Amino acid sequence: MSHGFETLAIHAGQDPEARTGAVIPPIYQTSTYAQDAVGAPRQGYEYSRSGNPTRDALQECLAALEGGPVALAFASGLAAEDTLLRTVCKPGDHVVIPDDAYGGTYRLFAKVAERWGLDYTPAKVSDPDAVRAAIRPGSTRIIWVETPTNPLLGIADIAALAAVAHDAGALLVVDNTFASPYLQQPIAFGADVVVHSTTKYVGGHSDVVGGALIAADRTLGEELRYHQNAMGAINGPFDAWLTLRGIKTLGVRMDRHCDNAERIAAYLDGHAKVAEVIYPGLPAHPGHEVATKQMRRFGGMISFRAAGGEEHAVQICNRAKLFVLAESLGGVESLIEHPGRMTHASAAGSPLEVPADLVRLSVGIETVDDLLADLEQALG
Repeated sequence: MSHGFETLAIHAGQDPEARTGAVIPPIYQTSTYAQDAVGAPRQGYEYSRSGNPTRDALQECLAALEGGPVALAFASGLAAEDTLLRTVCKPGDHVVIPDDAYGGTYRLFAKVAERWGLDYTPAKVSDPDAVRAAIRPGSTRIIWVETPTNPLLGIADIAALAAVAHDAGALLVVDNTFASPYLQQPIAFGADVVVHSTTKYVGGHSDVVGGALIAADRTLGEELRYHQNAMGAINGPFDAWLTLRGIKTLGVRMDRHCDNAERIAAYLDGHAKVAEVIYPGLPAHPGHEVATKQMRRFGGMISFRAAGGEEHAVQICNRAKLFVLAESLGGVESLIEHPGRMTHASAAGSPLEVPADLVRLSVGIETVDDLLADLEQALG
């Protein structure tokens, strides 16, 4: 019997605890486990880096939500990315990345993985031909996609890029952080691995850092599990418990994020002090048609370019009150930031440098009229 998304979010991996009947999975705050005999760990648990029941509950839930056989939880989204790269790549391999990737992902490639011998090429992931042209036959191991991208909200056609990747003998990796599994399930469109910063929409309350990988193939998933244990950047039990708590309301939260974002995007789109609004839900967005095909709705992230240039963009960020000036995204509270000086500062001077007049909004679930009033005064 199949269940709907909201049912899975509440119940997958979260059966009542067997000994007491506790409805919520306990926090197994332990580093090690008593074994029944030498070489006979009880239910397979021997050390919490290798396995923990709270983390297992989260992993089972994430696998159900993304439609993959294996999910793994990590200490952060970047810990998940690093583990993935070192599992499937070796020195001399090549990866195609988005030309407007998240700054932390770019830093991982440019400042860490490249020194290890992993090369990369930025490409416009909304253009399958550009991605195909960036492939190096025989050495490209991964096509790495964000959709929507961070912070320019580009939309990649997952099914088309899966075909491009597989024709080249590469894996398609999709960072699904901006959409969340409620709005988009990349494995259903041919992705091989889904990446999340669970810090964002999955956790949803700005109170826990985490990351996840979900594999479409069980064999690859078990290879990733081996490296999760071998490399050790695991999600702790309390962090896993907090993330599970957030997941339970993911569907209802995302509907409200989308409701509010649609209102705000429409408001900004007609504002004299806004030069351009970037939101996949607007019909003028170049990726609108593809987003309509592969997303349930269009998400809670909006970027816009200030008509008065960089200083105006900075002033908008500084004047906002309800929109908290902070990095990160996906929490119940609305956030505002200047990507060029904040989340994407590491990309300055690179092909991934973002426009200096760009402002990024993470639209929360507050009363939308209050958010609109705050933006009106912040725009000046």
